[in-house]
Amino acid sequence: MDEVLRRSAAHMLTPDINDPLLSDGAIHHLDRVLRLRAGESVTATNGNGEWRQCLWTGTGLEIAGEIHHEPARDDLEISVVIPKGDRLEWMVQKLVELGVDRIRLLTSERSVVKWDDQRAAKQLDRLRRVAESAIEQSRRIWGCEIVGPKTAREVLPTIPIAEPGGREITEDDRVIAVGPEGGWTAEEVQCAKETISISRQVLRVETAAIAAVTLMAAQR
Repeated sequence: MDEVLRRSAAHMLTPDINDPLLSDGAIHHLDRVLRLRAGESVTATNGNGEWRQCLWTGTGLEIAGEIHHEPARDDLEISVVIPKGDRLEWMVQKLVELGVDRIRLLTSERSVVKWDDQRAAKQLDRLRRVAESAIEQSRRIWGCEIVGPKTAREVLPTIPIAEPGGREITEDDRVIAVGPEGGWTAEEVQCAKETISISRQVLRVETAAIAAVTLMAAQR
């Protein structure tokens, strides 16, 4: 990671790094929460592989450096059955920090969490805000897409699933599906493209998703 990027007082997402405007909430965060002083270094990214150094003026950002470009890499995707409780937001935060590019939410035959269309839209909006915050915290240059939910049967024929007894992960793996607390049904395992083993232990949904992304990222 570039030293300027790593050592900046804050890292902010903005639609246009040629005119890095901040929302009222972002300005409040820099001013009242982080208590930045005028002149401190703040980096800005558009989430599309570009970033630049700016300076905090006390009310916004002033451009202070050239645009840097980070080459695109093969996307990493995790497809995961929605966990129950507040673990979903925590999981999304950690997956984004680890570098996942797409999180596809699934429902399965043993799913506990079921969303109607209205609740799904509200939850996705909230999770995208969580992802944006994690992008800023981890100094990411590329964004993270959050999509779904889809039924597992719709996607399993095209992607491998995490399942004990499967093959080892390789550098060619860029997507893995993680099942619910009760595991995949026999029918879901049968319809999956193939199985991959990510641990000898039985893992919670969020732990399995993080383990899968960590293993894929290490092979990247």
